[in-house]
Amino acid sequence: MLVALTAHQRSTPLASLERLSVIGDEVGTRLTEAHDAIQGAVVLATCNRFEAYFDLRDDADFPSTIPAMDAAMEEIAKLSDLPYRTVRETVDFAHGNKVAHHLFSVASGLDSVAVGEDEIAGQVRRALDDARRGGLTTAPLEHLFQRATETSRAVKNSTRIGESGRSLVRLALELASSRVADWSAARVLLVGTGRYAAASLAALRDKGAVDVRVHSRSGRSRFAQREHLVAVDAEHYAEEAAAADVIVTCTTTTDTYALTAAEHAARRAGADRTQLIIDLGLPRNVDPALRDVADIELLDLETIRIHAPIDEFATLDEAREIVAGAAARHAAARRVHEVAPSVVAMRGYITGILDDELERARLRGESPQVEAALRHFSGVLLHRLIAQGHTLASSGSGAAWADAVATVFPAAAEASTTTGAVPTERAPGGAQAGVGRS
Repeated sequence: MLVALTAHQRSTPLASLERLSVIGDEVGTRLTEAHDAIQGAVVLATCNRFEAYFDLRDDADFPSTIPAMDAAMEEIAKLSDLPYRTVRETVDFAHGNKVAHHLFSVASGLDSVAVGEDEIAGQVRRALDDARRGGLTTAPLEHLFQRATETSRAVKNSTRIGESGRSLVRLALELASSRVADWSAARVLLVGTGRYAAASLAALRDKGAVDVRVHSRSGRSRFAQREHLVAVDAEHYAEEAAAADVIVTCTTTTDTYALTAAEHAARRAGADRTQLIIDLGLPRNVDPALRDVADIELLDLETIRIHAPIDEFATLDEAREIVAGAAARHAAARRVHEVAPSVVAMRGYITGILDDELERARLRGESPQVEAALRHFSGVLLHRLIAQGHTLASSGSGAAWADAVATVFPAAAEASTTTGAVPTERAPGGAQAGVGRS
């Protein structure tokens, strides 16, 4: 059974998201080991969200998802150094068909601060790749994330939601444009050379920025060389930061702030112009106290999400229809897959009877036409039974069909049990699958 724990910018305080963003690369392994029911996990962590997708055993030994999710939240609390109650109260719980619908919306950029953002689809792909490298994926998780990528492409290709190349950094620069009279004359310092650096640089150049310098807190110079930028080393960083008109921080180096209030304010003493700082980091790259320093304007993720514009409703509705259709198809395919053990067992049972009858026919000296007729009859019978099973399963009645197989073909039911037939999804406590607070 697929289950997800999600914390995102709309429902989770930024302080909690900051703690969740630094829990480390081993989080997937730790979550998989948190409970015996957890068969696999994929973690999606970005500057706006922390989400963990689980494949749980759903059998007589583990009739409810609650113990496994409680264990996972306890592990998240330990890794993030947050109280368990805080994690439980700020994390949303999704299970059943709602998991696919949520992930497909996320991958398509419909659940982002900047609706239709560019980066999220790549982050979804990288989350699956990271889980693969750790040996943490399962077939249901693979299918889920692959369909999410396909859905994001469909939304991008079929709607206008992503045509402007929306992204978090572009939204930040749009909000900042009223504060920068002439981007071509602005002196810009880009702090960070990681995943967001290229998107940040592209957005700055689209705005007309020409004088862009870059500082890598980890000492990397390849990005500056590749993009033909002036590299600022550690020795000259503080001086360069004080002289910049605009600073954009997007570094993943989180041991200390890239800018501290007291030191930076002292460096800028006597400055004759206002400096704009755009902090795209999570956790924060710069000291929040800089907001109180004279002649400095700080635009951080919390400010950006408050002022994020509402996109055209028609475009959003079109994109949501694509997501809903993709989620419904994924659910139907998954339900059909869940009755596969019963299909295999029934086919084996009928084939066994057929083989016995064919052997008797041969001993009686029956003609080859009799064997052909028996094989044709059993084939037609199986086809119709299986087609009916798939039809019922896709509409949510797979359990009834599997029960019928168990009643009519008791030997097949025994074989199905030994091959691991999967019952239809159910929410904890027998409730209908959905989304809600855990």
